[in-house]
Order: sequence, then structure tokens, then C-alpha cells
Amino acid sequence: MDADAQAAYPVDLLALVEEYLEGLDFGADARASRLVEAMRYSLLAGGKRIRPVLTLATARSLAVNPSAVLPTAAALELIHTYSLIHDDLPAIDDDTLRRGRPTCHVAFGEDVAILAGDGLFAEAFHLLLTRQEGPPAALVAALREITAATGVQGMVGGQYMDVAGLARDDDDLRTLHQLKTGRLIEAAVVCGAVLSGAGDAAPYRAFARQLGLLFQIVDDILDESGDEEELGKSVGKDRIQDKVTYVSRFGMDEAGRMATATHARALERLVALPGDTGALAALTTYVRRRRS
Repeated sequence: MDADAQAAYPVDLLALVEEYLEGLDFGADARASRLVEAMRYSLLAGGKRIRPVLTLATARSLAVNPSAVLPTAAALELIHTYSLIHDDLPAIDDDTLRRGRPTCHVAFGEDVAILAGDGLFAEAFHLLLTRQEGPPAALVAALREITAATGVQGMVGGQYMDVAGLARDDDDLRTLHQLKTGRLIEAAVVCGAVLSGAGDAAPYRAFARQLGLLFQIVDDILDESGDEEELGKSVGKDRIQDKVTYVSRFGMDEAGRMATATHARALERLVALPGDTGALAALTTYVRRRRS
């Protein structure tokens, strides 16, 4: 990421997320200590925290204290981490490096890694239901959004399309990534909006869909041209596994042009949102310029 994007990134929101995640206590029996260790190993390995920071930035744009939505923001990061643990398993992507360190199944074994992912997914909903404050209707709306984003019509469905090799045409490719990557990013923004009193979530969803698409196009570009040390994960895996990506389908140059156009559309969608959307704009630019 270049200096301008780095300077604009809402690091205060990132710090809130990191502090909150570090303070989470899963309250496990001592006999489950290794399971909790595996959960925290992956959860606290760093990363961009794009999803929770998006939730906080959306709240800020609506003049709500970002701390008010921290439980939901953290829950989204738990879910994202669970998905990474399971994606890295030998049965799916068979990755050995994540966020610059051995993947969870390499460090703890496949059996513990599977359970660590399961545990994070369950604890995410426990966190939201026990710590998130707000009107019951808003809490139900947030839960509905997250469950839809993570099930067959969301992240898991997209992952199935990926492992089954179902991206046969351009529409399949868009659908796969909208489900696998885009829906959780969409949920992060929409949850921040509904928990902060937004009367209409549609403009937030329109922005988030463009941001999710941008994230995936850039991800595909980085998988082909990124630096492994900087990325903290293996590069070239998509090509090795013969996966259809925006780069393999359209070529590197066209993928870059698509990313630039999608970035512009995402910023255009921000115009329809009320309040100070500066942090959301900074995150959008970060996603376009990121190198990890």
C-alpha cells in the first residue's frame, strides 16, 4: 500500500478491533485449553481486519460511537477467521502459510483446526447475542444478515462453487465471488448501518457489493503477482490448482482495469450515503492499493 493510502487508513478503528479481540475470553474448561489456543492462534495472527473496521467505519459515518458496534464487528472477524482455517485445510486449498505463519492445521493438526473453526463460528453468534446492545429489531436484522452471508446463499455456497469448479462463465465467476467473498463484506457494512439506526440499508448494500467485487479482483491480482513475504501467504495457488480467477479469465491488464473501474463505482456509491464517509472512502482506496 502506498503512503497516501497508509496515511488515510482509519488506524484508530483498527486499534479498537485489535484490543477487543485480544480481550475476548472464550471461558473454556481447562481441558479445552489447546482448542482455545488454536482459536486464538489464528484469530490474533494479525491481518487487515477489513470486515470489522468496515462495521466501525459505517457506524462512524452515522455519527454513532464505533465502540457501540464492536461486538458485531468482532463476531464478523471470528467468522472470517473460521473460514480461513477451513479454507486452508488439505481437503480444500491445502495451504501451509497464512498471515506469515504456519496455518492452523499445520500448527495444531487437522482435527484441532476443524474444531477451532467450528468454535470460532459458534462463539461469533454467542458474542453478538450476549454483548451487542441495541433495539431487538436491529439485532435480529444483523443476525439475519450474517446468517444469510455465511450459509448456502453466501460464503459456504461460494466456497462450494469454488471447490466444485463451477465457474464456467463470467456470470458464474461473479456469483462465486459475490457469495464467497462479497457477502461477508456486504454484511459488515449493512450490520454497521442497521445497528446504527439507518432507515434504509439498500444504499449501504450497493456500496458494499462494489467493494466486495473490488476486494476479490485485487486478491486475484495479488495471488498472481504479489510478494509472498509481504502477503503472508502462498502465491500462485490459484494457477497451480487451475482455478478460474479474474486474472485467468481476463488477463492481468484487464483485471487491473476492472479493479480501477470497480474502485470508481464504489466511491460513486458512497455519494448516496449520509454523514461523513471519509473512513469508508479511505478503506475503499486501501482495498484498491493493498499489497497484502
